[in-house]
Amino acid sequence: MKRYLLILFTFYKAAVLTNLEYRANFLIGAVLSVVNAAWQIGGIWVFFLHTETLGTWSFFEALLVVGLFITFVGVTEMILYPNVREIVRHIRLGTMDFILTKPLDSQFHASLSKIEIWKGMDVLIGCGVVLFALLKQPEFPGLSSTVLFILLCLCALIILYSLTMLLITSAFWFVQLDNVMELLFVFFDAGRFPVTIFPPWLRILLTFVVPIAFVTTIPAAVLLNRLNLEFALFAALLAAGLLLISIFFWRFAVRHYASASS
Repeated sequence: MKRYLLILFTFYKAAVLTNLEYRANFLIGAVLSVVNAAWQIGGIWVFFLHTETLGTWSFFEALLVVGLFITFVGVTEMILYPNVREIVRHIRLGTMDFILTKPLDSQFHASLSKIEIWKGMDVLIGCGVVLFALLKQPEFPGLSSTVLFILLCLCALIILYSLTMLLITSAFWFVQLDNVMELLFVFFDAGRFPVTIFPPWLRILLTFVVPIAFVTTIPAAVLLNRLNLEFALFAALLAAGLLLISIFFWRFAVRHYASASS
């Protein structure tokens, strides 16, 4: 574990140094991040111009969900997007061989070696929205709710990573998958709203089939003391299961990969 953390630090240090060569991107990225956050908040605010609650959620409760949505979109665009593009490019050009032959886990190398630090602004803004929404609640979350929330956020990161890897690993057979992330975002886009406001069939889909509810709604509900420990345990099991499936699928794909030298 320590070895992989040191390697990850080396990867990201190199990526940060590369990103710093284009510092104007920071200003552009910051402006775009603020505009995107305003758009997301405005979208939920429009609904509350006509109603006091959205399902059982007040404006500031729903704002928690929006903040988490902005945060995890930022994480996705900061880490997952750059690596997805590289995986597709490596498979198309045949340069995946250089990753597979290195003395390092190929999935770790291929999926986590790149980072776009400017997208971290979305993460900071999203966390700021979450904190602001919490300060507007009648009661600030206790220690147990906060710990449970952090655990669920870690599970959400693993779930997002696993779903992304399950999709992008298909590129070993279907090379033209540049826009594969759009398929995931079709579902993830619904995560900006509390899933409890949707019809039962869609709620089940977004909770148990494509578990986007575990990325935004459920962590927010824990902070509001609406859910208990059982959901955290289920989220941990779900995250672990999806991660294992993504690892097995990657290894299966690698075994059937027709390399450039074959």
